[in-house]
Amino acid sequence: MSQSDVIERPRTAGPGEGLGGAWRVIVLNDDHNTFEGVAAALSRIIPGVNYDQGLAIADKIHNTGQAIVWSGPLEHAEHYWELLRDAGLTMAPLEQG
Repeated sequence: MSQSDVIERPRTAGPGEGLGGAWRVIVLNDDHNTFEGVAAALSRIIPGVNYDQGLAIADKIHNTGQAIVWSGPLEHAEHYWELLRDAGLTMAPLEQG
């Protein structure tokens, strides 16, 4: 296969994945949100995250102090960040990876 045969495909990020150049939405641990509340907010707001995945992410946030819950284009990152903040989650500033 020659170099001209290589097809570049767009890269997409799923929950908890960070890709170079993508903006990261990071939720921080706090003392006022429950696991269930974090899971419900994540499953309601972040595409592709169901409640059980939200619980797993909440557990990571609790154990490590934070988790990247979404990464991708800035416009989407800002939207998800604002929705999660408005849902009462403690958010880190957006980061570019």
